[in-house]
Amino acid sequence: MTDGVHQLTLSLEPGLAVRHRTLKDCVAAGIFQRGVVNVAGRIDRQPSHLSEALSGGDRRKFDVDDLEAYIREFNDTTPILYLAAKYLRDPAVTQQEALSKLASLADLLPGLMAAAGLDPRAAAVARGRAR
Repeated sequence: MTDGVHQLTLSLEPGLAVRHRTLKDCVAAGIFQRGVVNVAGRIDRQPSHLSEALSGGDRRKFDVDDLEAYIREFNDTTPILYLAAKYLRDPAVTQQEALSKLASLADLLPGLMAAAGLDPRAAAVARGRAR
């Protein structure tokens, strides 16, 4: 056995951290896809209790033991990948993605302004005068 650091490379699904508001929403999507009754039976929960826990009810909670049982039983690592995508982002990659999106938007802007009946050059001159 080595005492060295192990490197892990993840391939994250684009938009995973944006598609779900919270970890619970991410897990709920996987559970509903597989069927609440099916999942409840395999993680030792009553279907009605599981539904209530996922809906955010005050009496029942979906805890980390439930999460671990769900991941183990269904081999669904999506919740883990969601957390990685949400919290382990490289700031340089995030910045590069934003710059890329801005460049795309900048290319679209003249056409959109023309379609809206605005002359991009006149708008730029007007902004300059307003300063």
